[in-house]
Amino acid sequence: MKLSKADFLNFLKTPEISGSADSAHDIAHIKRVVKNAKHLLQTEDADKEVVTAAAWLHDCVTLQKNHPDRKKASILAAEKASIFLKHHPFPEHKIVQVAHAIEAHSFSAGIPAQTIEAEIVQDADRLDALGAIGIARCFLVGGSLNRALYNPDDPFCFERKPEDSKWTIDHFFEKLLKLSDTMNTVSAKKEALRRAEYMKRYLERLREEIE
Repeated sequence: MKLSKADFLNFLKTPEISGSADSAHDIAHIKRVVKNAKHLLQTEDADKEVVTAAAWLHDCVTLQKNHPDRKKASILAAEKASIFLKHHPFPEHKIVQVAHAIEAHSFSAGIPAQTIEAEIVQDADRLDALGAIGIARCFLVGGSLNRALYNPDDPFCFERKPEDSKWTIDHFFEKLLKLSDTMNTVSAKKEALRRAEYMKRYLERLREEIE
């Protein structure tokens, strides 16, 4: 008997897990990453069981963006996910593959994806930082950290380096608009470029309204 969607959700909804998530890394985010991963699996030859489990569990440990151990969050998540899988009907030889995919999904961790399964999970997570949902999540994080919306002297970083620790809009230029170049799979790259174009149009409209 395989792990079901309900098994993953029950685990993720326990107070220990759900209480650690910030508003941009909640259950809804995890469900979207699972959806993205399943879509990518339609065009990639990968172990569906590994990809699905890693997508469900990739954020079972989350830390705030400004937490000193932020870069370790995916490693901690991989450890917790491994313990969960060992106590459930999941092939033991695949647990290490799931753990690697979880560790490598994080942008801040900087761990290279060594398997197609890890590449898919990484792509699926990064797609959720782009497009309309990416804009919404960016503002959620910026607001939670009490960051100003933009630099009043140079909102769009024309004459300065982005500083997303101070200005929310800077995060588009510091990271988000660069994510398309980090995609591993062809289908993810195509979708990432489409979503990035939407974000650029949004920034153009924002510029019209504030300058």
